[in-house]
Amino acid sequence: MKKVKLYLNYAGYCVAKEKMAIRNGTGEIIKFHALWGLIKHPTQGFILFDTGYTDRFLSATKYFPSRIYYLATKVEIPKKEEIVNQLKAHQIAPDEIKHIVISHFHADHTGGLIDFPNATIYASSKALNYTLNLNKYSSFTKGVLKDLLPNDLKERTKCIDQICIRKQDEVFGVKYDLFGDESIYLVDLPGHAKGQLGMQLSTEKRNYFLVADAIWLKQSIEKKVLPNPIVRLFFDSWKDYKSTHEKIKIFHSRYPETLIVPTHCHQTTRDLVQPIITFDVL
Repeated sequence: MKKVKLYLNYAGYCVAKEKMAIRNGTGEIIKFHALWGLIKHPTQGFILFDTGYTDRFLSATKYFPSRIYYLATKVEIPKKEEIVNQLKAHQIAPDEIKHIVISHFHADHTGGLIDFPNATIYASSKALNYTLNLNKYSSFTKGVLKDLLPNDLKERTKCIDQICIRKQDEVFGVKYDLFGDESIYLVDLPGHAKGQLGMQLSTEKRNYFLVADAIWLKQSIEKKVLPNPIVRLFFDSWKDYKSTHEKIKIFHSRYPETLIVPTHCHQTTRDLVQPIITFDVL
């Protein structure tokens, strides 16, 4: 793969018991950080992978029925953690972000989209069409807050399954070459959310597979266990989730040198995030 540069950090978090994220887990309350990635491509410039939380989440969930979302997730959003503020603190202007890959349209992945009006957005057609057709007042039941989405979302979004070169993949069937230069591959990871995507990339130091919410904790693949079955109530497809989970386990066994990075696994990400934006660590 063509090498790129990668930086990871958090943009807010919610809390939940470990036993919700992994079957037979403990009752310990853990933080589910909203991880985001900044990729520096040699010719395409800056690319974001997801956009974390912003305080727009608080205004979008101020009134019922969306208030239920806030009460259920217990979100904390330090202002300095909002992506646009982190970038500005390191002299990166919002209009320097040319591309944004959205793994799926849940609120903890789309909170900062509005801050980057000049960026092209990439998603799967399933995710985009599903999101556009959701009712604004009931979309929170699917993890989506329409007030967080740009008004021109449809016009600005390119569907990767329509524009990208497809390549065969021995585990996932197909992967999408985002820029046609073998630098970034996007992979279908359905189940948790409609049309969810993961991202595979390589830096000079190692290979990474950003799997979003396809798994929540690394123990899922290490111990080969699923989340608490109750979460199927708000997953898009439990059947697809189990299939995706199995594929990630297979991928991990075949490519142990690739670091699998779940968005919300603090045990995985705590050693990856850096207090300042630098491309010399990962």
